[in-house]
Amino acid sequence: MDTTFDGMPDGRLYLAGEWREGTGAEITSVFPADGSVNRVLKGASRADGEEAIAKAKAAQADPAWQGLKPHERARYLYAIADGIEANIDRISQIQTRDTGKTLRETAALAASAAGTFRYFGAVVETMDEDLTVQRGTALTMSVHEPLGIVAAITPWNSPIASDAQKVAPALAAGNAVILKPASWSPLTALELARIVDEAGLPKGLFSVLPGSGREIGNLLVEHPDIARVSFTGGTTTGRALARQAADKLMPVSLELGGKSPTIVFEDADQDQALAGILFGIFSSSGQSCIAGSRLFVQKSIYDSFVPRLVEATKRLKVGHPFDADTQVAPLIHMDHRAEVADHVARAIAEGAELLCGGAIPEGDLYAKGSYYLPTILAGVKNTDRICREEVFGPVLVVMPFEDEAEVIALSNDNDYGLACGIWTRDFPKAWRIGRAIRSGTIWHNTYKQFSISTPFGGEDDSGVGREKGRQGLRAYMAQKSFYTDLTGQMHPWAAATVEGL
Repeated sequence: MDTTFDGMPDGRLYLAGEWREGTGAEITSVFPADGSVNRVLKGASRADGEEAIAKAKAAQADPAWQGLKPHERARYLYAIADGIEANIDRISQIQTRDTGKTLRETAALAASAAGTFRYFGAVVETMDEDLTVQRGTALTMSVHEPLGIVAAITPWNSPIASDAQKVAPALAAGNAVILKPASWSPLTALELARIVDEAGLPKGLFSVLPGSGREIGNLLVEHPDIARVSFTGGTTTGRALARQAADKLMPVSLELGGKSPTIVFEDADQDQALAGILFGIFSSSGQSCIAGSRLFVQKSIYDSFVPRLVEATKRLKVGHPFDADTQVAPLIHMDHRAEVADHVARAIAEGAELLCGGAIPEGDLYAKGSYYLPTILAGVKNTDRICREEVFGPVLVVMPFEDEAEVIALSNDNDYGLACGIWTRDFPKAWRIGRAIRSGTIWHNTYKQFSISTPFGGEDDSGVGREKGRQGLRAYMAQKSFYTDLTGQMHPWAAATVEGL
């Protein structure tokens, strides 16, 4: 297993097309597998942010950019997609060291990001404006224009893919973009900046500013020249951001947390369900907003199904992210592992039964990393804190249910509404239940599958708005309506007044 790599970004910010050292607080990127330091960099200060916004405003308003036709803007997105595809191995190495994810997963995320840029290039090239239905004497139409400057605030758990889902449609729509990555994983976004720069995007249209939420995040939300914020992260931060945005009547999209239910009916293909449940909660070490963290199993199969699930969980390979056989890699940070462990310990103290996991793995391989064993808890009620709060780690709670009505009620009895998995051979039943459950995404006999062409987002505490899909481009545009008179006649209200003058 080769762990050598000398291609980490040097830590300079990408400010309006220029590489420079930040003037803000220090940020340290740590390799979660062993605690070694990837890079220490100076983050962006408020002054850096102000400069990036001023230059973005000038670049976005430049007639040379504004005058580009959609297919001409699309060429930049295609070039960025090509650059990502040519650097997938390099991006994968950087992101694995930045986040602890397996190389297999980070390579897939990089490929997904390339596809996202390519998709939105195609969307902007082929999206038609609207000739609206005529209801009077005027020809009516609707056109879409860029908003101005978009702020993209992305989380630490899936850099490059999350970045692309915001940056690609915003650029395709004709905006300038300022990207603020999370301080725990700043390096992957800086690598994206290098690729964007090499694609020849006009200077000023794109900046990457790692920095604190209090300083850079608040600036991007509050600044009068920021026309829209797209945020992915925690619900508490999302609520605060929404309040700030409301003060300036600024549109936002918020992709927040989840406590997603997974439902196994007695008629399910149990092997298929087992594999899907394991992937849905334990891949990415559970650090996923859509993780299937609440499992409901029909009572008639509960006593046979759960022991098989526990045994399969114990077989998962917890290991180094560079090992091709690893399924569960370390968590992002020691502090985050402590939070996950605290959730589990508190649940057990409150009466939960530990079926497996619930500990740090033993052995030299794990000694310096932020590893945590895949964990299953039973003996809980849907109202317990462990069933209400997002753990964001490899922790699953399992509960029995009797029938459709009960599991719908249990699934919906939660503040979140992001995703849901349903395992049954009965499609009409899956359709009924999927329509009844409050959730932005329903997976039937699969889990954690995505397509850039299919909208994604949540309800209630899981957020506001949707990303992806053809309409994902319109979210970064302002709509303008035109009325053109077809009669050549004076308006009758003033015709008599005007005649003879």
